[in-house]
Amino acid sequence: MAPGVQVRVLAAQVLDAVVHRGRSLKSELAGALPRLSDTRDRALLEAIAFTALRGRYRYLPALHGWLQKPPGAQDGPLMALLLAGCAQLDALHLPAHAALDATVEAARALGRPHQAGLVNALLRRAQREGFPPADPAAAWPDWLRRRVEAAWPVHAAAVFAASAQPAPLWLRVNRRRIARDAYRVRLEEASIASAVDPRLDDALRLDAPVPVAALPGFDEGLVAVQDGSAQQALAALAAEPGARVLDACAAPGGKAAHLLEHDPALELLALDVDPRRLPRIEDNLRRSGVLGSDTDGPGADGRVQVRVADATMPALWWDGFSFDAILLDAPCSATGVVRRQPDILLHRREEDLAALVQAQARLLDAVWPLLRPGGVLLYATCSILPDENARQVDAFLARTADAVASPLGEAFGHAAGAGRQRLPGEDGMDGFFYARLRKSD
Repeated sequence: MAPGVQVRVLAAQVLDAVVHRGRSLKSELAGALPRLSDTRDRALLEAIAFTALRGRYRYLPALHGWLQKPPGAQDGPLMALLLAGCAQLDALHLPAHAALDATVEAARALGRPHQAGLVNALLRRAQREGFPPADPAAAWPDWLRRRVEAAWPVHAAAVFAASAQPAPLWLRVNRRRIARDAYRVRLEEASIASAVDPRLDDALRLDAPVPVAALPGFDEGLVAVQDGSAQQALAALAAEPGARVLDACAAPGGKAAHLLEHDPALELLALDVDPRRLPRIEDNLRRSGVLGSDTDGPGADGRVQVRVADATMPALWWDGFSFDAILLDAPCSATGVVRRQPDILLHRREEDLAALVQAQARLLDAVWPLLRPGGVLLYATCSILPDENARQVDAFLARTADAVASPLGEAFGHAAGAGRQRLPGEDGMDGFFYARLRKSD
């Protein structure tokens, strides 16, 4: 199979699994990308998958209008391949002959030679007529769109528009190994343009993203990929030097690494309930140079520990010594990162929200007693929904006598109850909520 055809076959298979079988885009790409040896092919596969999911609210109405009869129950692979073809011709602007030929051949490679002519005809029509503009809000499920519009009536249209666009690539420069300005020079030498943000001491923003493999010194831990809004957690927590810190929901480990890059004297316990995520946390911490080698084992120096544990059950893992600071980056609807995870709009259900709100409340109630008097807890989510954010924190403050809000400044976004909310795309960052709470003495 020609490489160009294989890329389209894999794109169709990934999209079929995500759109029609409820699978995660991240997990499907993780299985598909290693099947391509060329980094350019892997980048193209990712681009097709993300672009097709972001644009499906425009592509599907046109395709359904052009089809003589509705697609059948067995036509999921066909529709996925057509979505891949539309993405190539529309947003990716690939040469039409290459996109058409490879996508038509992919229909045959997928065991659908009888539909190759249909794929050719529909994509040629797409090439001729293009796709009419559509409201990005149409990509959102009705129940979720209404919640966003109610929460952010002035900003909702901008939220939907930003969530339909690709995100920039944010880097976190590891100050333990290189100064940000020095790393920026390394990028310039590699012909990679970057920008700084005055609110973020360690961040560089690449408005034209590049593959991670193209970043100088990435494997040596000079930089990590982390959105600017996630990097702000460091300043929002503002842990004291040498503090004892709990990162209660640590995967994938970026915020823990950032804390330790700033203060190697921290005593940090990073927890995650899912054992499958633990290697990712450890790999990120090791690459940043804040955790020992594989032979040393996690937390070999005694100051940094990574453990599989349920933060809501401290009796099973807590040693009885209070923490000076707690970072609770709680599981949430992820509605602030739709531009990075477009399959959220396919998979999120209204009933999910109630379960998430309950889980967040359990986490807050479970870890608060572990905080010393005068200590701080940073509650954070990548959601833009008040039930998970401002209302969640307000309810916690109402039932917790010794919890006091510690206000954050405008640099963290819009005022939202006791916290701050950044909306998707603002300052080039993801949607993120932060609330800083202090335990009274």
